[in-house]
Amino acid sequence: MDTIDRNHVLIVEDDDNIRRFISINLTNNGFVVSEAACGEEALQSFEVSRPDVLVLDIMLPDSNGFEICRKLREKDAGVIIIFLTSRGQDMDKINGLEMGADDYIVKPFNPLELVARIKAILRRTESALKPQKTILQAGPIRLDLNANKMFKQDDSIELTPKEFQMMKTFLEHPDTALSRNELMNLVWGEDYIGDPKTVDVHVRKLREKIEVDPSNPLWIETVWGLGYRFRKDG
Repeated sequence: MDTIDRNHVLIVEDDDNIRRFISINLTNNGFVVSEAACGEEALQSFEVSRPDVLVLDIMLPDSNGFEICRKLREKDAGVIIIFLTSRGQDMDKINGLEMGADDYIVKPFNPLELVARIKAILRRTESALKPQKTILQAGPIRLDLNANKMFKQDDSIELTPKEFQMMKTFLEHPDTALSRNELMNLVWGEDYIGDPKTVDVHVRKLREKIEVDPSNPLWIETVWGLGYRFRKDG
């Protein structure tokens, strides 16, 4: 069994059978599990236990997962959030990623896939969060890998773990055209099974945070038919 350091998962799902099924499988794979059946319970549980990972259903009886995600991101930008979505609900996936989710999984799903997704995200975020005496910089944009923070001039800019990893990738490959698949492999890992739209959503969110005019970006250029290029000199 893998050694898991950040191992507390909060499952937010109103269907008792699905929630318990997920809980059993996560427990059997070394995770500490808490459960919530609605949004209010999720917020209360989060305040008490501060879990490392949330498995968050979008449709909840008292609210929706998007609103819960927004509130939790305000409390802790680093918490990992994985949305549970219904099959074929592409807009739910896109909206979830725009709200700051790290991943999504479509119902019905194999619980072992969920376990694998959680472990993969934890491995990548642990790697990104390891202290390093390194500063990556391009013009006014500075990424402090030791402090896990990004600055534009002297202003600190809040990033989700995936946004931070994507900025790190861009700054490590300046003036290089990277395809969506290359970005997915570098940011999410080669074992990630997901939609390339995930990359587009994260690029859009980064542009909103670093560009003066996100619709006419100076830093993160679109390379038509391929992917994106980060301009070292903006």
